[in-house]
Amino acid sequence: MGSLDFVNSNDNLFNPEEFRKQAHQVVDFIANYYTQIESYPVLSQVKPGDIRNQLPNTAPSQSEPLQSILKDITNVIIPGMTHWQSPNFFAFFPINVSTAAFLGEMLCTGFNCAGFSWQVSPAITELEMVVMDWLANMINLPKSFLFSGGSGTGGGIIQNTTSDAIIMTLNAARDRVIKKIGTENMMKLVVYGSDQTHSTFEKVSKAVGINPNNIRLIPTVMKKGQPFSMCPIKLRKEIENDVAKGLVPLYLCGSVGTTSTNAVDPLEQLADVATEYGMWFHVDAAYAGSACICPEFRHFFNGIERVDSVSMNPHKWLLTGLGCCCLWVKRSDLLVKAMRVEPEYLKNEWSSTESNSVVNFKDWQLGATRRFNSIRLWLVLRSHGVENLQNHIRSDVRMAKDFELFVKSDPRFEIVVPRLFALVCFRLINPNNNNSEDDNELLNQKLLDLVNSSGKIYVSHTIVGGIYLLRFAVGATLTEECHVIAAWKVIQEGATQLLKN
Repeated sequence: MGSLDFVNSNDNLFNPEEFRKQAHQVVDFIANYYTQIESYPVLSQVKPGDIRNQLPNTAPSQSEPLQSILKDITNVIIPGMTHWQSPNFFAFFPINVSTAAFLGEMLCTGFNCAGFSWQVSPAITELEMVVMDWLANMINLPKSFLFSGGSGTGGGIIQNTTSDAIIMTLNAARDRVIKKIGTENMMKLVVYGSDQTHSTFEKVSKAVGINPNNIRLIPTVMKKGQPFSMCPIKLRKEIENDVAKGLVPLYLCGSVGTTSTNAVDPLEQLADVATEYGMWFHVDAAYAGSACICPEFRHFFNGIERVDSVSMNPHKWLLTGLGCCCLWVKRSDLLVKAMRVEPEYLKNEWSSTESNSVVNFKDWQLGATRRFNSIRLWLVLRSHGVENLQNHIRSDVRMAKDFELFVKSDPRFEIVVPRLFALVCFRLINPNNNNSEDDNELLNQKLLDLVNSSGKIYVSHTIVGGIYLLRFAVGATLTEECHVIAAWKVIQEGATQLLKN
């Protein structure tokens, strides 16, 4: 492979010894990338079109050596990357990794099996059932969400993203209600979230056929004790108005850890409303769900026993790498009823819906085939163990607390929203602008551009309650206290420069 001239031979398509040789080269390349990662600007400094202009317009007609390809990755691709695994990456939320995740990904790709049904690879299905129950127990989910819980319908599946989790549960909720009210009333269905619910909720709602005019995003405010969380009273009033118009409440999406500020919705009170109106209640805990492996954070899941489904993304904060969204449901039979199709070529002795002896995950997801993602999560859980994963979460939270103290110690800055988990929301205040929000927004935009263009760190922003603020999220695997201290110094120096001018 690589430098070999291809002929009509299987050895040239895949040769175990050549694979061993080239795989070692790639592993060395990746390891060297990580040893040098702090030398790269965290946020890519290229301009639109720079990468495309350095690459040919057509694929090569003959094979090229691996070394030539790796050279192009070094000279063309890496300069065009934003380095999400840099210890100086503090934007958005993390997508952290570990040695175990890399090894699990190698095994997943190396086996290259399609696990759409139990028959085609029993180990893929059954390992996934095991690790989903393991993780459910780690975050203290009720037994009704577990394969081993005894209900016969509880269980979980690894989806790629939160979008997949919401589209599956929303589709199941829609089909359940449509069977009662008829397809002619489809346009009467209404879904509910807050103005802080992830934007994927609105996108997915449109994708499954919800009338865009029937997507309700309940306004949130800076409320003491529950800043920017969904208000059950406002939700109830919105539903009452919709019912009075002849509309049909269908689905409620709550959040544990919103993207902008890590707001946590009051699950127990929202469950009262959802139960009263017969709505499917889903909880998106994409980022903060990982923190609930620590007992001190599990109270944020109070009321979770009353929801219909919950999802979290180990690829954000549990060292697992991208493409691992865990979705648990109480009624998997509703997912299967909504999604199951059985062409003749997929029928076998284990595919009958009358038999619950096996799980066929193709009926729990939108696509037909699926990767062996569970082996990656399995390696992470086994290689680290629960206690080390808890220590990892606590370390990030501790560093975020330190950064919060840095901000509070400088009178030029303020904490806009109380810190939750490992996210600090803050802003720079200009003492000479009479607290004008427009002036403060412009000032913080300039500060954001200044620190990010330096290449030393990368932070992001949001707007909540009409306030433009900066987000500092700790979570990259390689981040240590020294990186947090250095990042604060970069931000302080940027503020000094701006205020001086």
